Amino acid sequence: MQSFFFETGAMDSAIEELPMAVADPRVMYGAASNTGLLDAFSFMQNPITGNRVIAILGAAQIDRYGNLNSTVIGDYDSPDTRFSGSGGACDVASFVPRCIAFMMHEKRRFVKKVDYLTSPGQRQNNRTRDENGLRPGGVNIVITDKGVLRIDTGSGELYLDLYYPGIAVEDILENMQFGVDTSRARAAEPPTGFELATLREKCDPQRLIL
Repeated sequence: MQSFFFETGAMDSAIEELPMAVADPRVMYGAASNTGLLDAFSFMQNPITGNRVIAILGAAQIDRYGNLNSTVIGDYDSPDTRFSGSGGACDVASFVPRCIAFMMHEKRRFVKKVDYLTSPGQRQNNRTRDENGLRPGGVNIVITDKGVLRIDTGSGELYLDLYYPGIAVEDILENMQFGVDTSRARAAEPPTGFELATLREKCDPQRLIL
């Protein structure tokens, strides 16, 4: 059995309309449980229940080790752009064993070093998660508008797994500030008519995201 679980405390919601944020009241509609942040984080950090969670995260920047920045662009004290910040993303990346990141595939987002470490990936300051006192986990899959990248379990670095129809591997690399292994890259299967119809008619009929 699978269900949606939001950091704001809603579990197994009806999701009759696409929510725009985790605090959107629409995530609470029809929920089997509607608690709060404390209960949500307790559920996520519990060794038993937390191991069943697959997290979905977004960010402004990501580096080769899956470290995420959703706090500032530029200097923290005098930033060029300030975002909403971590929310629960730092806790999620620190405790949840499997995290999926969704990113636009742009050079300004795939950076050599994040301007601010909001959510930990596989390595920080040349130290592994274990050396930094973190559980195994963090981002292990990155889905973009050009392809899918995964974390290599040995090096802790991103590698290209899938590229979408009509997207060249060279185009993917040109839109990153760092190189990745492409030796395992393969063409992704295009979405089926059923999958497209589900996205367009069921998931987002109002075109809020699409």
